[in-house]
Amino acid sequence: MKNMIISAKLFVLCLCTFLSAACSDFLNVVPDGVATLDNAFSNRINSEKFLFSCYNMLPNQNDPFTYPGNVGYDEIWWDIDVASLNSRSGSRIARNDQNSASPFHNYWDGLRDGRPLWVGIRDCNIFLNNIHKVPDLQTWERENWIAEVKFIKAYLHFFLMQLYGPIPIMDTDVPVNASPEEVRVYREPVDNVVEYIVNLLDESMTSLPDRITETATEMGRITRPIAASVKAKVLVWAASPLFNGNPDYANFKDKRDVLLFPKADSGKWNRALEAIEEAVRICHDSGHALYRYRNEIGNDVSAGEATLKYTLRGAVSERPSLNPEIIWAHPAFQNGNQFQNYCTPKFFSTYGGTSELSATLKIAEQYYSNNGVPINEDPAWEPDYETRYETRTDTGTFHAYYIRKGETTAKLNYYREPRFYAHLAFDRSLYEALAQPEDATLSIDNRSGGNHGVVFSDCHISTGYFIKKLVSFRSGTTTTSPSPVRFSIPVIRLSDLYLLYAEALNETKEAPDREVYQWVDSIRLRAGLQGVVESWREHSIYPDKPLDKEGMKDIIKRERLIELAFEGHRPFDLRRWKDAMRYMNQPVQGWDYQGVKLEEYYVVITLFNNRNYTMKDYLWPLRTATLTRNPNLVQNPGW
Repeated sequence: MKNMIISAKLFVLCLCTFLSAACSDFLNVVPDGVATLDNAFSNRINSEKFLFSCYNMLPNQNDPFTYPGNVGYDEIWWDIDVASLNSRSGSRIARNDQNSASPFHNYWDGLRDGRPLWVGIRDCNIFLNNIHKVPDLQTWERENWIAEVKFIKAYLHFFLMQLYGPIPIMDTDVPVNASPEEVRVYREPVDNVVEYIVNLLDESMTSLPDRITETATEMGRITRPIAASVKAKVLVWAASPLFNGNPDYANFKDKRDVLLFPKADSGKWNRALEAIEEAVRICHDSGHALYRYRNEIGNDVSAGEATLKYTLRGAVSERPSLNPEIIWAHPAFQNGNQFQNYCTPKFFSTYGGTSELSATLKIAEQYYSNNGVPINEDPAWEPDYETRYETRTDTGTFHAYYIRKGETTAKLNYYREPRFYAHLAFDRSLYEALAQPEDATLSIDNRSGGNHGVVFSDCHISTGYFIKKLVSFRSGTTTTSPSPVRFSIPVIRLSDLYLLYAEALNETKEAPDREVYQWVDSIRLRAGLQGVVESWREHSIYPDKPLDKEGMKDIIKRERLIELAFEGHRPFDLRRWKDAMRYMNQPVQGWDYQGVKLEEYYVVITLFNNRNYTMKDYLWPLRTATLTRNPNLVQNPGW
């Protein structure tokens, strides 16, 4: 009964817009428009539609503007038509316009580009309470579906926890006779929410399959490796500084005088490590491995400069049927071309919504030198850090696959690691695509009036760096209009898990050792770099940095920011590390895209410089109206 009351409270509080409607108003998955629970679970076909409606509530990072990990932070910049910012919540957040009166990306109430995740959780509860009624389901299939929905229910709670911290727990569906007093829910302490999510994931793993065999029809369906990986990420969040002994929230209580954030507990990293070890083992046993590009007849291809870029781009854009690295990709292929259309240079004679999203200058500077260390730590980096904004003409052979020979570009773009050239395109860089002949590889001309430069207000990038990583290397660039090979940006891939493994190991050891290094080095070696110890010893002004626990922590963080760039992870990582204030308050900069001449274009300009990101921004605000309806809720600190 207690769980039923909790559910009722949450339903009335969070779904106030729907209070006047019966449950049937939400069910659009039954035949002939007859919206009743009996019809929804009358047979396998209808109940499968209901299952898919639960899947449909999963947040989708394929949407550039509505997913909190994309536009809205300091990595991907959109600055086209400022007049239309009201329809782009991510861009409003990026300009420090988040507020409690009408929050952007409101996943609590389902407003301002946020999905109503409490509705999704409610639908999961309805499914779990009624799936036993379906007469023509085989036992194994029923168990699989139940496991999938338990996972979805756990993941929706986890997503809300990442945004809001302590949240209510919606355990069952809503009783129709809930009293007004019963519906006034409280937020639960973070540790309670973590335990609830982990228990649900453990329950789901008992019946989930190890792999999807029908990728054409079941892409994105939940597997045991997915559930194990999400469990690992939940426990990493519980162990990280934002939620583990955060002094900023030490006295944050609800109306019952219950503390909502825990004291510091270093043992949480041990628990996270155990979950990561289990997840990696399950993933390996299920056939997951780091991606390497294979040619059209299925043979491995050497990691030369020409094909290395296909490997590094394909780790994200290659579909799961060809990519064992992808553990979980959202089944939103219908939206899989949005990022491509917004990130692709103007290769086409007809306008296709291209050239609007770009990487900020500091992200370009974030990548390593060709020696595998930060450019400000590498005294042998040929361009010289202090003169990185000056220009030079390419006359050598090192950049044969990166920069058009004889062209002039910024020194910053020379002698960088392979991921820099695989993830980014810039003025005078080469842009390869597998669908075109090798001799048709394009050279980017991004100065004003150039083939890929500014033409009119809503068709240009504003920083000078195209995001090549989010464009499939199989998409053509010589057609008259965009013809993207669609893919779904991975929610989790093996590189993510490996780097979490290194992070947890480093946190649980007195000093980093070979076990810590191997997981980072596996990512670096795939990217054509030496291991961390060798790279720092031979090329950095801080040769002992990987030998120190804090130094290795910084290396692991930077490796995540580089390897997982533009995949929706950075904003979440910066928040859980409590590093966001340091990064977010730096100016948004790029090259002067309006420059026609060389000396006009290669001038660093500031696009935005008054963000004022503070402690309160680490957690999303609850809407003021929601707090008014339920006085038992408390607002997040600072809002």
